[in-house]
Amino acid sequence: MASHAPDRFLRLNTVLDRTGLSRATLYRKIQAGTFPRQVKLAERCCGWRESAIEEWLRNPMFYVVSD
Repeated sequence: MASHAPDRFLRLNTVLDRTGLSRATLYRKIQAGTFPRQVKLAERCCGWRESAIEEWLRNPMFYVVSD
């Protein structure tokens, strides 16, 4: 039986470090639909799924958010 690690949530600074994007560019890409949207974790807390960030990093030019 294969063990699958649970998906973690990454906070903004971690996402910026991993992607090399600036905060403004990251939010501009979210608006354009070319970067994963954040998930609301609590009233004043959000994060990104690590799997979504990894998928974006594999092929950022062709990433499209599917809603």
